[in-house]
Amino acid sequence: MDVLSEKEKALLLGNEAVVRGAIEAGIDVATTYPGTPSSEIADTFSKIARHYTARGQDPGFYFQYSTNEKVALEFAAAAAVSGLRALTCMKHVGLNVASDAFMTYMYVGCKGGHIIVTADDPSCHSSQNEQDNRYYAKFGNAPMLEPSTPQETKDMVMEAFEISEELSLPVLFRMTTRTSHIRGPVNLGEIKLKKKKGRFEKNPLMVTVPEVARKLHPVLLEKMEKAELISEKSRFNFVEDFGGNTGIITSGAPYNYVREVVDELKIKCRVLKLGMTNPLPKKMCIDFLKKSERVIVVEELEPFLEEQLKAIAQEEGLDVKIYGKGYGNFRRIYEYDMDIVESTLRKFFGFEEKKKVSDTSLHAPPRPPVMCPGCPHRATYYAIKQVAPEGTIYPTDIGCYTLGKAPPLEMADFLLCMGSNVGTACGFSYATDQKVISFMGDSTFFHAGLPGIVNAVHHNHDCVITVLDNRTTAMTGHQPHPGTQYDGMGNEAIMLKVEDVVKGLGVQHIEVVNPNNLKKTMEAFERALNYKGTSVVVSKAPCALILPKSVTEGSFEIDQEKCTKCNVCIEKFGCPAFYRDGDKIKIDETLCNACGVCTQVCESNAIRRRKK
Repeated sequence: MDVLSEKEKALLLGNEAVVRGAIEAGIDVATTYPGTPSSEIADTFSKIARHYTARGQDPGFYFQYSTNEKVALEFAAAAAVSGLRALTCMKHVGLNVASDAFMTYMYVGCKGGHIIVTADDPSCHSSQNEQDNRYYAKFGNAPMLEPSTPQETKDMVMEAFEISEELSLPVLFRMTTRTSHIRGPVNLGEIKLKKKKGRFEKNPLMVTVPEVARKLHPVLLEKMEKAELISEKSRFNFVEDFGGNTGIITSGAPYNYVREVVDELKIKCRVLKLGMTNPLPKKMCIDFLKKSERVIVVEELEPFLEEQLKAIAQEEGLDVKIYGKGYGNFRRIYEYDMDIVESTLRKFFGFEEKKKVSDTSLHAPPRPPVMCPGCPHRATYYAIKQVAPEGTIYPTDIGCYTLGKAPPLEMADFLLCMGSNVGTACGFSYATDQKVISFMGDSTFFHAGLPGIVNAVHHNHDCVITVLDNRTTAMTGHQPHPGTQYDGMGNEAIMLKVEDVVKGLGVQHIEVVNPNNLKKTMEAFERALNYKGTSVVVSKAPCALILPKSVTEGSFEIDQEKCTKCNVCIEKFGCPAFYRDGDKIKIDETLCNACGVCTQVCESNAIRRRKK
């Protein structure tokens, strides 16, 4: 395991560098709810913990896949106020879930260092939006650091713990998809893992009733004034002078593109690289602006730096033109790349446009994500489609099953966020006369599904809630959740059954089905649709990717003599193991997971198990 390497250097992923920095800093507690692009941080902590647990050794820290991001932050906050060093990681939208705790936590502060990692996702590679979480730092008055490379990531994590403890404030640590998944050499130090116990010292100022909150707010603002002094001296905020009086101000992943373009074109300029971006080092920025005739700000998504720099220039009466969003190819959407940065800096510094070389290379056709062969969700969707009336509304949720949106199934009509399937199902059931069948996974059910079900039961909304229970958190990498047998440390855990929890919430009509049996699944959904009120169907079958090999061996094939070319297998069922070869339909044996559902779909009985 490279992260545990005792060598002087290792080639680490940005997310792995977060973990290495934490274990060198003596991490005590790490918590998460998994979400790309942050997932490898938590998975690496879990891998390390299980590595030691399997050998009967204590890893020296505690790790938890929490029920959701809010719980993850609250758990780690309790450890941090007790004097332990804690880290909580999540994807950017996860901070929305944790924000209720986050905002007040900044008032309360911490005793041990606490890093809150937000992994933003410019270009929405795996997310429902591309919000810029730098604004959470401004909104919540949180010190914030942003690395550009794996080496800087490891170093920043270690310093972030020091800053957190110096200020008695949690620190927001912003990664992006590119900095999370970039790989680079990292100088390694000593691992300092030793199990510790904290102690909570009671303090009436930790109970944020209004009177206390009014006293804590000015204290927080004073801490942020101190944080600005730290930012002014931070080694992660620095100026690189390549000559000239034109400036570039940048941070995060775009810094790498800026440096490459400056080096390649030998641009005469000065570069202000900001690593601690909240609060900004105001004096350093003023000095940089004073020495510049004009400045261009290179940052992804929102004009977070640009707007503050323009405000500073205006307040100081500085005669400097600041360019940013709207100039060249710099936009408020999507992530930047070398082409975007190079073309814009060429224009800004008066270089000729880069000549386009004729591209004779072959381009692979687009490959949109699809549900895997053997995925039980496909069977559930197909069964429902056979019995649901036309015009049925399908609110969906975050997970593999969102891919049911694609043809030929087209079983996703509305999506907002984790857990929204139930709340919106209730709304649709009231607002329309259409039938409503919603979908969420088992991990999503425990994360954010329960309040919506309580709401549905209490108001007796007429809707069918489907829990697609595939025994794992599949889309983010098969992490455990409260419905699985083991926890993130590798210890046996108490498994919660979805159907038992639902019964406890007051649902009267509950069906549990194996979706691989299409007939029984269709019958269960027919009964649920005919029930007046809130009904829940738990569609329970393991993710095809976690099944043992003995179960998925023995693929199927098509008897060409029996095949009528009805195309139901491709045009209605849509398993990607099926393909056309001329006028024949075949099954790719390298993709087939031997689930056998297609044998129930084929009306001409033309699908049979392949002979060994």
